[in-house]
Amino acid sequence: MVKTSVPVIIGDTKIFPGEKKLIELSISGIYTQSPISIPVHVINGKKDGPVLLIIAGIHGDEINGIEIIRRLLRSSKFKNLNGTLIAIPIINIYGFISLSRYLPDRRDLNRSFPGSEKGSLASRLANMLMSEIIVKCTHVIDLHTGAIHRSNLPHVRANLENKNTKKIAKSFSLPIILDNKSIDGSLRQACDELNIPLILYEGGEALRFDELSIRAGVKGIRNVMHYLDMLPTRTTKKASSILPKIGKSSKWTRAPTSGIFHPMKQLGEQVEKGESIGIIVNPFGTEETSIISLTSGIIIGRNNIPMVNEGDALFHIVSFKDTSSISPKIEVLEELGPYISGPLFDIQTTK
Repeated sequence: MVKTSVPVIIGDTKIFPGEKKLIELSISGIYTQSPISIPVHVINGKKDGPVLLIIAGIHGDEINGIEIIRRLLRSSKFKNLNGTLIAIPIINIYGFISLSRYLPDRRDLNRSFPGSEKGSLASRLANMLMSEIIVKCTHVIDLHTGAIHRSNLPHVRANLENKNTKKIAKSFSLPIILDNKSIDGSLRQACDELNIPLILYEGGEALRFDELSIRAGVKGIRNVMHYLDMLPTRTTKKASSILPKIGKSSKWTRAPTSGIFHPMKQLGEQVEKGESIGIIVNPFGTEETSIISLTSGIIIGRNNIPMVNEGDALFHIVSFKDTSSISPKIEVLEELGPYISGPLFDIQTTK
């Protein structure tokens, strides 16, 4: 546990216990000479505790995390915060501006860690994040969505070989955890090497706000903060009543031919190996080709665009030893309430 009796220092700014500040971290400007900075929210509690980083927008087109952090920071409960909360709503400002997953150099920031001072733009940004923020943290939650035209069911991904990582993954309290190894060059791998527990939250689609995924993200982060004793003890244990199912493997079912995609299964539905889960039709004729599931499990990702080419990824299915109790757990997500539109809407659970 990191002590908060000393100030947190980010850039040239000191945040003393009991203070809350918004810091603008300057990074390389763009070729128009326009300056670029990354907003970093820091709430330093008066009492000792963990240093938790919530980060979003490693991929610039994945915007649900921005709204999750906005709602999270409106909570009045942070007045009694133990430890330090650092929140970065969008780290890949370049991609966010251009509505792109990537940086201007066409590199993926999440394949560029830990980075270097003299490398590519992506490598330099990764290095800055590591040196200024990550090394000062005890825990990290990385917020993501599916890619363009792909939606993900809200779930957690983590390397569960780390016992502390496994504990915070479970405390997020979602029905599904996908246990997988870190990808080379990812923030997860960089944190693994520093023995900093990191969980990755997936939910929704790029360039879209998904209310269910946003609510699940806000609630999950608060669950983790309660588990870490950063927030006061809850009066209800309802949120922590979910015992997640852990999937050890996942597989994409791909388009067997080109044409128009008609799915027959939704996110969260259970499928069996060999089952027909959709069809691809010839837009200029009557031919239909069945899409056959290659494995049994639960759909955690699905393509949303009808026009597909042979080999396109259509359904992402996570496998479990026993799927009999999964579906009822998925229904728990419905308790997060009906969809309510509006960028200024704040759910009651953030208060």
